Amino acid sequence: MFYAGRSRQTTHEVFNQPEACARDLWATDAPLRHWVSVIGADAAHLTDFGAKAGSAEMREAGVEANRHPPELRLFDRGGRRLDEVAFHPAYHRLMDLGLSAGIAALPWEGAARGHSTHAAMLYMLSQVEPGVCCPMTMTYAAPAALSATPAIAAGWVPKLTTRGYDPTPGPVSQKRAATMGMAMTEKQGGSDVRANTTRALRDGDDWRLTGHKWFCSAPMCDGFLTLAQTDAGLSCFLVPRHTPDGARNALQIQRLKDKLGNRANASSEIEYHDAWAQIVGAEGAGVKTIIEMVQHTRLDTAVAPAGLMQAALSEAFWWVEGRSAFQRRLIDQPLMRAVLADLSLEAEGALALSMRVARAFDTPAERAFARIAVAVAKFWSNKRAPWLIVEAMECLGGMGYVEETPLPLLYREAPLNGIWEGSGNVICLDILRALAREPDSAGALRAELLAAKGADRRYDAALKAHLERWPALPPEDEARWFAERLAVLLAGSILLREGDSATADGWIATRIEGMRGHVPGAVSGIDSDAILRRRQSA
Repeated sequence: MFYAGRSRQTTHEVFNQPEACARDLWATDAPLRHWVSVIGADAAHLTDFGAKAGSAEMREAGVEANRHPPELRLFDRGGRRLDEVAFHPAYHRLMDLGLSAGIAALPWEGAARGHSTHAAMLYMLSQVEPGVCCPMTMTYAAPAALSATPAIAAGWVPKLTTRGYDPTPGPVSQKRAATMGMAMTEKQGGSDVRANTTRALRDGDDWRLTGHKWFCSAPMCDGFLTLAQTDAGLSCFLVPRHTPDGARNALQIQRLKDKLGNRANASSEIEYHDAWAQIVGAEGAGVKTIIEMVQHTRLDTAVAPAGLMQAALSEAFWWVEGRSAFQRRLIDQPLMRAVLADLSLEAEGALALSMRVARAFDTPAERAFARIAVAVAKFWSNKRAPWLIVEAMECLGGMGYVEETPLPLLYREAPLNGIWEGSGNVICLDILRALAREPDSAGALRAELLAAKGADRRYDAALKAHLERWPALPPEDEARWFAERLAVLLAGSILLREGDSATADGWIATRIEGMRGHVPGAVSGIDSDAILRRRQSA
């Protein structure tokens, strides 16, 4: 008799390999629940979102959205320009999941801790399919820049902050919900946006833009904030995909980027050919205007690597708890426990940093701290994410290297947030600039570091050494070392004051006191049992 689902061939029997599983992203993440409690985010909302996002259906949607990447459709059958990108239905399901749950809307609805709740949602969603987070992040961040021109904000912000998803093309006035992208980078300038050559000319009360943008992510958004030169200098403009009369705007997609990762999300090169636009903010104040959007997108680029680390670490735990080697479960072997404890410290440090920064975004009195801390967190966590993901992959051995597991996707995604919104050197120089020009930010950062003084003698000694080594700003060639020490000390301060005691002690011993080698798991004297129990008991 044939039994469905079972093979009679003994060579096809599978044992000593745990089944893949869907995980409730909230219920199985004790560190996240702890830090959400600390920052006061909406736990009830996150409970519901974590269960939905971690479901088997949404995880399969993430796989499908990557298996079937977006397709560029430049022309219709008659040769008319379309300049559209077609996505697999799985992509739309994921977009609807996040936007309908308020990932872009919550921070602007007036509820307490909206940015914090948004950050925790993004942390969870990035574990399922990180590519879709890009358009959601830009949509979330856009109202901060649009507020510079209330008349424009009045027409766009209600649609950007609607809990819903409407991918149909058309003027924003005819849509129930809208998304927003940005297009700043040009071939000759990169991060040096002041070198942009896109030109804007007046057209009555409005403007017409001509130029090439080397990187425009999510080109099917309903509008794009972009930078262009006027006689007064670099200015910020809103370029809608459709003009108010319903016509397609003169925004042409040249090609989709063939990227290392982030495959579910379309990134493109575009050209403006006399495209209709509205100026946002004052003429000549483009950087000042759009930096408000950039500040909020940077929050997400600081949160996302923590989510990627958690996703990789969860896979490693699932594997080592369900697999045996040399007559013992992998999780019970001392060397594996040392590796996993070290990775757990890294993941929780990134989570603690990102959630602390998110809380600052919700606190007007902490605006100066948010300004500097988001850059510090973005720099450090994105440098550590690839390090952790590679080691988590190795915990699975050969299985971690095949596409049936999420590890290859996470590995390809790991460099992205370190590049987006300023690569490492740009962020380090921005940290120096903020400390030099914004005394409130410098003071807020120093106060946060000093807040943990007296909690641990090792921390006190390291902070003293840091302040003595750099009593003022470091020379430029030491900016990375300086930023690294700031991040490690800042995470230590947060963990000492608000974190789990075993995690805080492990962080201080390995990251601050430096009692470790150079590779993951090269540690000694930390409470591996307590650190691992924190995650295993989730």
